[in-house]
Amino acid sequence: MNKEYEKVLALIGNPNVGKSTIFNALTGKHQHTGNWPGKTVSNTNGEFKFNDKEYLIYDLPGTYSLISHSDEEEVARDFICFEDKDLTIVVCDAVCLERNLNLVLQICEITNDVIVCVNLMDEAKKKKIKIDLDELSNILNVPVIGTSARSNIGLNKLLNKIQNSNNIKPINIKYNEKIETAINMICENIHFNSKLNNRFIAIKFLDNDELIVNKLIEYLGTNYSEELILSIKKAKDYLKNNNIIDLKDEITTSIINKAEEIANKVVFFEDKDYTKKDRKIDKLLTNKITGIPIMILSLMCIFYITITGANYPSEILYNLLFKLENILFNLFTYLNIPNIINEILIHGAFRITAFVVSVMLPPMAIFFPLFSLLEDSGVLPRIAFNLDKGFKKCAACGKQALTMCMSFGCNAVGITGSRIIDSKRERLIAILTNNFIPCNGRFPTIISIITMFFVGFSSSISNSIISTIILTIVILLGILMTFMCSKILSKTILKGIPSSFAMELPPYRKPQFFKVIFHSIKDKTIKVLCRALAVSFPAGIIIWIFSNINIDGISILSYCINFLNPFGKMIGLDGTILMAFILGFPANEIVIPIMIMGYLKTNIVSDFSNIYQLKEIFINNGWTIKTAICTIIFSLMHYPCSTTLLTIKKETNSIKWTILSFLLPTIIGIIICFLISNIFNLFI
Repeated sequence: MNKEYEKVLALIGNPNVGKSTIFNALTGKHQHTGNWPGKTVSNTNGEFKFNDKEYLIYDLPGTYSLISHSDEEEVARDFICFEDKDLTIVVCDAVCLERNLNLVLQICEITNDVIVCVNLMDEAKKKKIKIDLDELSNILNVPVIGTSARSNIGLNKLLNKIQNSNNIKPINIKYNEKIETAINMICENIHFNSKLNNRFIAIKFLDNDELIVNKLIEYLGTNYSEELILSIKKAKDYLKNNNIIDLKDEITTSIINKAEEIANKVVFFEDKDYTKKDRKIDKLLTNKITGIPIMILSLMCIFYITITGANYPSEILYNLLFKLENILFNLFTYLNIPNIINEILIHGAFRITAFVVSVMLPPMAIFFPLFSLLEDSGVLPRIAFNLDKGFKKCAACGKQALTMCMSFGCNAVGITGSRIIDSKRERLIAILTNNFIPCNGRFPTIISIITMFFVGFSSSISNSIISTIILTIVILLGILMTFMCSKILSKTILKGIPSSFAMELPPYRKPQFFKVIFHSIKDKTIKVLCRALAVSFPAGIIIWIFSNINIDGISILSYCINFLNPFGKMIGLDGTILMAFILGFPANEIVIPIMIMGYLKTNIVSDFSNIYQLKEIFINNGWTIKTAICTIIFSLMHYPCSTTLLTIKKETNSIKWTILSFLLPTIIGIIICFLISNIFNLFI
């Protein structure tokens, strides 16, 4: 570290406790984002000044525990244990302090340099919860500061305590007599000064967690003596002889009991039934009978708002970009740029990019904030809870429900979201089945076909509702295929027992509307759009080449369509549809424009905003109800787009799993389309 700081700080806490709000309030614009070495987990750090002194602060990944299972937990634990820092600030949620104290107690066991920040005191006040911060400080023997970071309350007190904090001796949890004896046997042979508490080192050696043990051995260096090795062996034998087999379970139980004991002393409920309202809502949202229907209804509402809300801005954006296309084309002509370059760049690359932006941006800008609001309000975890048992029955992880929800906006986001799954086997199942959930790039194709062949052209509310219902049925089919393929994978190439995890059901709270919208657009919509643009621009050039370079008077595109036509007919499609999906590999948004180009035999991508004309073009080229159904199915079940595949390669670091994620949905889509086609041929 080149720059000298007064102190280096670590900010840690459970998810959704306002940790990032505190970080943002302290650092403002002085933030830096990257990845932790060797990890895809985000690394956010920043600088701030207080009383003319500079501080560096790291915002660690949100974690419920330092008993590491996921990359996020490992990163947080390793930073607390091994990085050179002066102070650890543990942020807690005042509304559910008992649960947060589990992490506080674990950190107090590692290091002496701790400050506890009890955030969301304003929320606690609304729920008539009082917390005796002084008593909590006395019990933990660390400074405790109450804050309401959203309102900038208590942050000055926190800063003063950071500046004036002294080395202290936090509380130690006393385990049962046998465990304490084993810990002391090891501690007697740890002879060096360290910021790590000797008790923590001893517990981890007894715990047999390979990852942390190897890092501790490296950290101890020459202090990892023969005497220490011998004492560890003796302590383990002692525990075994005293029938203490599952030490981790014993320790976890002790921590939970201690957290409950402390909470009972410092947390007071003016209204004993303050959670009564939450429990009533939970009875509906997590009930076996009502939970799933409400979840489906919620999804339908989101899809309805996204579909109807995106139409008008999409049209405006489309018109603006295509006006810009004409301006650019005329400008390039005026500048005497060769016509072929003008055509390739404007009618090829720019036009495809314009389609992607106009079709993709508005629904994403609506969909991502809506999902973020569900998450911030506490509803989304309940949706995941309802799907948890289903994934367990498929020998997959319940957390896959959360990654599946992320995929509705963008499959690439769902892939990166799979990092929350601890088990590598279960993470791979989530990644391989991810593409059965349609992203917003596939919605335009599916919705257009539903409108043309199953609903009608009226813009009435009833037709919009029918369209939404059919779209929801299609999506439920994708969810069913996710379950089925997860089950097949878990019984074949990815055998294993599903891991258990604590499904976090945070309290319901009023979402931070403007903040959620800003961050969802900045962190999700814009990032996904940029990745799509990076591949759509060169794709536009390739599409132009296919449609404009002729061999014996026939374009390469037509040759490809004619070659694919027999196979396409066999599975209820045709060569033009298959070629549209192939050329739509960079971005699914351009599938229908390429179909139009193939049917009309034009040399540039064109679009028909008039859906009557579009249906007429399709029917004149042999489309039937069978074609419409098979195209919807193939749109739902085919290979991931290039952006998603690149993300899969990055996350798995494996060509094998990337290829399998390409083949799995494609083969299943082909088989189902083949069966539907033959059923139609037999009976209709």
